[in-house]
Amino acid sequence: MSASISAFILTFSTLCGSRVVSGVLSPPTNVSLTSYNMNLVLRWDPPDQPASGLLYTTEYSSILGYNVGCVNISTLECDLTNLKDSISEYGKYTGRVRVQLGTESSAWVESNQIALDRDTVIGAPDVSLFSNGATIEASIKDPVFRISSLRDVYNLATYNITYWKDGQKKKNRSISNVQQNRVVLSDLDPWTTYCVQVQISTEKHPNPNPTHSVPSAVVCESTTIEEEAPWVAAVVTFVVMAMAVAVVVVAVVYRKRISHFLCPKDALPEHFKEYLLAHPNYLDMRNSHPPKEIFDPVSIIADGSILEEGLPLEAAGTSCSQQPDTT
Repeated sequence: MSASISAFILTFSTLCGSRVVSGVLSPPTNVSLTSYNMNLVLRWDPPDQPASGLLYTTEYSSILGYNVGCVNISTLECDLTNLKDSISEYGKYTGRVRVQLGTESSAWVESNQIALDRDTVIGAPDVSLFSNGATIEASIKDPVFRISSLRDVYNLATYNITYWKDGQKKKNRSISNVQQNRVVLSDLDPWTTYCVQVQISTEKHPNPNPTHSVPSAVVCESTTIEEEAPWVAAVVTFVVMAMAVAVVVVAVVYRKRISHFLCPKDALPEHFKEYLLAHPNYLDMRNSHPPKEIFDPVSIIADGSILEEGLPLEAAGTSCSQQPDTT
């Protein structure tokens, strides 16, 4: 008899899925509250032996008590940041979730407690490189927070920059505690490819240990020829301007001579004039008018012969050229 009762209870428990013998739903498992770039997300796993059609309801607590989160959802996470009017970047929060099936509900399962400014995971910064001769300029952009901004929450945030020759990461060099978001790497070799990675470091009182962001993606850029010193360009500019001023002064002072040299008067040398005066035939030919042309009028008179109608020109010409027979 006892064996039959045990078999019935086991069968009933299997059919009911996540329900236990008492009829109460099994609660969700592995409930955790996480934060990435100042968001607030509650995650969990379904109950052991879950039944179909389960729904979940979440709540989160602050200093004012529990607030309603996501209600009757089927997914296994709830983004509480969507309720950002009630979320503060300096708040401490705990989440909880329960299972619902019809009119039945499981017990609440609470998560860990987190402080957003202390426990959030700071995402990787965005890094861009620009080559300028034998130097490389790194431009750094902070990650975007769901609530507030990086500089508003961590006013002592700095950058740790690591760079190395491509393929020689073990020989990397570092620059720490950089506050500017644009940094020039100047101690580089020309015509060489360098790779750069940046990580954000934050310090917040009273925690003396800094926290670090996710490292940025590795980006690489090549240097070119080493640029000349700035004073070289200044000297070259001064010399060019001095030469230009000297040319202008010379042009003003000797403008007449330069004008005569560039635009001489159109006059024949004296010995050419004497030669032409000694040979007047040239002057007569030069001053003579072209001769008057004489011509006689020419008239063309057509032949009086009449072409026979319908005959070709050759036949007509042949008949006209024949002489009458006098014999």
